[in-house]
Amino acid sequence: QVQLVESGGGLVQPGGSLRLSCAASGFTLDRYAIAWFRQSPGKEREDGEAISCISSVNGITYYSDSMKGRFAISRDIDKNTVYLQMDSLKPEDTAVYYCARYGLKFCPSVPAGSLFSSWGQGTQVSVSS
Repeated sequence: QVQLVESGGGLVQPGGSLRLSCAASGFTLDRYAIAWFRQSPGKEREDGEAISCISSVNGITYYSDSMKGRFAISRDIDKNTVYLQMDSLKPEDTAVYYCARYGLKFCPSVPAGSLFSSWGQGTQVSVSS
């Protein structure tokens, strides 16, 4: 059974950092690309574009333009876990963050949520002073 479990969310002050984890089970990270999405208040999740994506082959990464330089995706194959390091957090980063599995090894060129079939339950990130 495919399962993704996010953790690491919480309340952080502006300018702070968090590292989210996405623990995968039922499959191995060396076969599927994994992406992070977020759902801001009042917005849809699956229609959005991924914040970041990491391919199973050589760990090739993708970032949306607005996240470049502040967020970093990585993976630990031995732990079957994908991470999202988030630095210089802003109040507008407040959202529920989800990880999702793509059906292929490489991230899609435009990683839209509708292309991803398996999702975690999400973890809340709140950025506020």
